[in-house]
Amino acid sequence: MSGFDIAGWGKALPEQVVTSAELADRFGVDEHWITSRCGIRERRAVGPGQTTASLAVEAGRAALDKAGLTGADIAQLIVATATPEQPSPATSAFVHHELGIAGGAMDVNSECAGFVYGLVAAMGILGMDRRPVLLIGSDTHTLTANPADRDLSILVGDGAAAVVLVPGPEDPVLAWNLGADGSCADALKVPAGGSRMPATADTVARGLHYAQIKGNEIYLNAVRYTVRTVRKTLESAKVAAAEVDHVVPHQANIRIINSVLQHTGLRPESLVTNLERYGNTASASIPLALTEALEAGRVRPGQLVLLAGFGAGMTWGSVLMRWGGAT
Repeated sequence: MSGFDIAGWGKALPEQVVTSAELADRFGVDEHWITSRCGIRERRAVGPGQTTASLAVEAGRAALDKAGLTGADIAQLIVATATPEQPSPATSAFVHHELGIAGGAMDVNSECAGFVYGLVAAMGILGMDRRPVLLIGSDTHTLTANPADRDLSILVGDGAAAVVLVPGPEDPVLAWNLGADGSCADALKVPAGGSRMPATADTVARGLHYAQIKGNEIYLNAVRYTVRTVRKTLESAKVAAAEVDHVVPHQANIRIINSVLQHTGLRPESLVTNLERYGNTASASIPLALTEALEAGRVRPGQLVLLAGFGAGMTWGSVLMRWGGAT
């Protein structure tokens, strides 16, 4: 596989802030119960006219500007999302049009592991076509959470973030690992709206177009599979956990993140997190945290950066990179 650099990055966040204090009032619980349970104090929610695609366009444009490129330079657009603009066509089609992308476009739906899956796909494409790739993670899960569902509503937030991959002299990826366990598909799902259960007036009346979660099952499998993928990637790279400079996990729940650190030996001081301010932004969570770390000048050339996530399905994935991109 030929080398590449990450030459640009950008983010997009709705202006509307939903605090844990507001949600505590709505659900009749103590604010401390929410923050101690998941580590989230506020999250963003889309307003009128904002969609998964509009956030993706904003983030993608910022990443292109940072890289000094335009859509005409992009050979492939990849949009990682689990909250598509509509069932068909793919969300990437709308983003492709707005950004004036010259090449192809596709969606990746691996839920919250989508950005890692998309990154591995982008690496493979660059190995065959030495032109830039734009990778975006964008989700609007506040629209799929039932307003009456406390467990999901306190977790989810909306946002998007993007990176531009350009050909480079060296391959920064030391190792990667992807996996899935379809037997866990029932743990987090949106039952209606697909071919298995087409949307009807009855499914809408029963709230089956909203996401449903089995919290304990998700928690246990999230820790188990994220630990597994991190260990496999570090073993493949022959890198010790203590050598990793920055860990950028899926921003799902602080208890899950801390448990993964504990079971893998990754250093707490290496953690990159914005969970407290944005909540679980699904496919956007890893690139959003990475983008903010880059904006803050935290990530420097030569440092080891580990991206690791899990999602519904279940899916999981991790990538270990020696940073060589722009700063």
